[in-house]
Amino acid sequence: MRREIKFLDLREANAEVERGLTEATARVIRSGRYLHGEETRQFEAELSDVCSGGIAVGCSNGLDAIRLILRGYVELGRLREGDEVIVPANTYIASLLPVSEFGLRAILCDPDPATMNLDFRKARTFITPRTRAVMLVHLYGTPCWDAAFAAECRNAGILLIEDNAQAIGAIASQPGLNGVRSTGMLGNAAAFSFYPTKNIGALGDAGAVLTPDAELASAVRAIANYGSDTRYHNIYRGYNCRLDEIQAAMLRVQLSRLFEITSRRRHIASIYDSLISNEIVIKPRISREEVQVWHQYVVRTERRDLFREYLSKNGIATDIHYATPPHLQPCYQGEFNGEYPVTEALARTVVSLPIANIREEDAEYIAETINAFGHNH
Repeated sequence: MRREIKFLDLREANAEVERGLTEATARVIRSGRYLHGEETRQFEAELSDVCSGGIAVGCSNGLDAIRLILRGYVELGRLREGDEVIVPANTYIASLLPVSEFGLRAILCDPDPATMNLDFRKARTFITPRTRAVMLVHLYGTPCWDAAFAAECRNAGILLIEDNAQAIGAIASQPGLNGVRSTGMLGNAAAFSFYPTKNIGALGDAGAVLTPDAELASAVRAIANYGSDTRYHNIYRGYNCRLDEIQAAMLRVQLSRLFEITSRRRHIASIYDSLISNEIVIKPRISREEVQVWHQYVVRTERRDLFREYLSKNGIATDIHYATPPHLQPCYQGEFNGEYPVTEALARTVVSLPIANIREEDAEYIAETINAFGHNH
């Protein structure tokens, strides 16, 4: 019988915790408190705990988390219009949009082809007296960190902002500015996304900011709630970017499974790594020094369309993250005149294999199928 392996089945993924999610929902309904309640407070404390510290502020989604961090720094005078922010060219557009929004100047940096994350050697050459921040995107769940680069940035007064949307639970090979190795607490502030497809996903939109900086955390909390520090007292012209109690309760259920979810994904990645053997297909680098959490398991092939079609015929669904980099999107037309050959090569060749909630035998079947690709194709 032909196998059908979905790329991601959220219904199946959440079936294991359906009872917990149902009980959490009922708890919120019975509480009569649907915003600014105990579930959000508890979730923030639990997020801080799993990330080895910091002050967590729940918010509406991952994009807003980045917006709130940048806006917070603007309000505190740490960033101002015209300041330069180094951003990896190989990322989802959400890493970039808030930079543009506040009149900051995004300086795109091509990634390291081995990690697909920021190339720190290249990034060093982009630092100027106008550089005020670097956006570190832990793409696909692989930590993006270099202690020597971070020390240089700190000494120069350059902020290190983590886009940790894809890497909750990941651990860098070297300690960050705060003495811990957990992504989300490596730099000055971090943005989290809990979009339903993430390793820890809400049942809707949700996000968070995490920072060791109490002044920034207070600013972010106020800006997310109409700019108010106390009721009807608006110190900023803020937004409405709050995390609601239902999503906070859902996330508490999911967060309690973080180790289990991470272990499962790492196990499937190790099966792929040991079994996939096809010179036409480049596997992602597995690091022995850090903990990668495999939000996506991304292979590369110059024959992408044929490869995906072949896998589909064999019942294996795949996806692409991401086919069009930010600098080639219509909304940024003409804005970036640099050359980004590595980013564009990745965009042409990357394929994401199923990694969430698949069984060992599914991973083995996918690897065997990949190994047969190219012989008659």
